[in-house]
Amino acid sequence: MLNRYPLWKYIMLVLVLFVGTLYALPNIYGEDPAVQISGARGASVDLSTLDDVKQILNKQDIPFKSVALENGQVLVRFNNTDTQISARDELGNDLGKNYVVALNLAPSTPKWLEAIGASPLKLGLDLRGGVHFLMEVDMDAAMDKLLTQQEDAFRTELREDKIRYRAVRTGDNDSVEVMLRNSADMDKAEALLKKNHPDMLFTTDSARHAVKAVFSEARLKEIQNYAVEQNITILRNRVNELGVAEPLVQRQGANRIVVELPGVQDTARAKEILGATATLEFREVDDTADLAAAAAGRVPPGSEVLKTRDGRPAVLKKRVILTGDHITDASSSFDEYSRPQVNISLDAEGGSKMSAYSKKNIGKLMATVFAEYKDSGKRDANGKVVLEKHEEVINQATIQSAWAATSALRVSTPRQKRTTCLCCCVPVPDCTYLYC
Repeated sequence: MLNRYPLWKYIMLVLVLFVGTLYALPNIYGEDPAVQISGARGASVDLSTLDDVKQILNKQDIPFKSVALENGQVLVRFNNTDTQISARDELGNDLGKNYVVALNLAPSTPKWLEAIGASPLKLGLDLRGGVHFLMEVDMDAAMDKLLTQQEDAFRTELREDKIRYRAVRTGDNDSVEVMLRNSADMDKAEALLKKNHPDMLFTTDSARHAVKAVFSEARLKEIQNYAVEQNITILRNRVNELGVAEPLVQRQGANRIVVELPGVQDTARAKEILGATATLEFREVDDTADLAAAAAGRVPPGSEVLKTRDGRPAVLKKRVILTGDHITDASSSFDEYSRPQVNISLDAEGGSKMSAYSKKNIGKLMATVFAEYKDSGKRDANGKVVLEKHEEVINQATIQSAWAATSALRVSTPRQKRTTCLCCCVPVPDCTYLYC
């Protein structure tokens, strides 16, 4: 005797098969070769960018399947990879460095399937191919930078307390040495620095009148973890520029990060975007310098010429007032004239430095410099990648009043259409760390 089931079970079976088939259909349509254009360094992608892309492609007689503005990015689809590569080259040259132009593969799912939430299956590197990066955080460079900051902090604190010293310099084994004039000054310096830096261990050398400071093991571990976690956040923000579906960015071991980008075709561009490192620097503008003479190569001692975003020269003092290391938070708001501004919160040390500098320099110009380190394609004798530094002045503002340690530093950005993180170039509410 044949088994019989209730009618509702057959209906349910047919319904499940129908829905499963319907949502599996996007996998049949495959993917289109595409070029994706997104903003870099605060540049916005809008309808005017869309029109510019169309004009460039039409001018060069490059046929395209479709062009659309999706999620703040312009996506251009093509019929074949040859046309895709030609378009990438032309768009990259004409749009300039304020835009990221990358090759990608875009699902060709029909609109009616997208409307019901159907999308193709996300494939990993094993099935789809792509790029796998194993990146290492340069802990030596991080420590060198931190030790330089500690040297400046020690000098400032000793001067403020009127303790005379002969030298403050970096010693062996990641230490900072303070050379004093006599035993009395050595004792005073040790007491002061111990009080201000409880996370450091201090020893004295009476014969040399020296105080030696090293970081505690707990502090060193904290520094290393912070450096890795911060780089993971930065890499995730940069992966978003490539528009990769289901990327993998995770920590491996003490100082390594694994990045997997399924389906990415432009490996060179991906390496360039992910391999660049950057930070912010606040520096004094040399208002006594002659811009014309400086542009011709006659720069005052202690100063240098940098370019602004619109290509104009700016003469800045080489001494850095503050770096992005001291920025702890950022938020967006508007000033009294309804202009967008970025509110930057500093840590205690950064607040002290900015407060001391602003009190002495009311009415003077201070510049915000975006410093980016990119892979030069060269390696040193030890096999490490040699980085090239590229600097750009993104803001010049007059110090109106002394900065209070309890308030936020405000940087107005009247020319930008939207307020973005000065470094990561993502909307400030979405940015975890301001400096990269």
